Amino acid sequence: MKAGSGIPLWIVALLAALCLAVLAWTTFGFVVPFKHETGQAVLDTYFAGYDESAVFHMQKLLDENETATRLLRAMYFGPELIFPALLTALLFLAFLKLGPGGAWFGRSAHPLVGKAVYLLPFIYGIADYGENISSLIAFGDGGSASLATQLLPWMTRLKFASLAICFILIARLAIARWLSPRRD
Repeated sequence: MKAGSGIPLWIVALLAALCLAVLAWTTFGFVVPFKHETGQAVLDTYFAGYDESAVFHMQKLLDENETATRLLRAMYFGPELIFPALLTALLFLAFLKLGPGGAWFGRSAHPLVGKAVYLLPFIYGIADYGENISSLIAFGDGGSASLATQLLPWMTRLKFASLAICFILIARLAIARWLSPRRD
């Protein structure tokens, strides 16, 4: 599929609306009640990242609070099952809609570089699902909890880094598209 070809804007808008609806479900159905119950934010919301000590603190908190544990598990088995896929699809379609075929930001690019940029949304999606799985393992009773505890902060950093890069590139592509002269 060529960049910008055949993707109706209403599909991108529908995906954006679905992402916002699921994000609102997550926030008001799970994140806010979790914070109200524990006084602590869910680790998934730490944009600046965190370290293993925060994971250990969360493990202790969840061991002492059954309601918080049920809220967190329900979040991962509810909206967090579909949100990463929806946002990955939205980011990918935005790149397809805005991305130029052979040039990036007015410069010709090697075809592999241009195609590699389209992988960024999938890196986000894999990192977000990896973070969710690591959280379930780290905050569970399994034998792999120590490995998940070490992996969890890195998955969160990778998730937010890839998401930030996607947003920056999409904003730049949108601005470049808006500033470029129309070709009929």
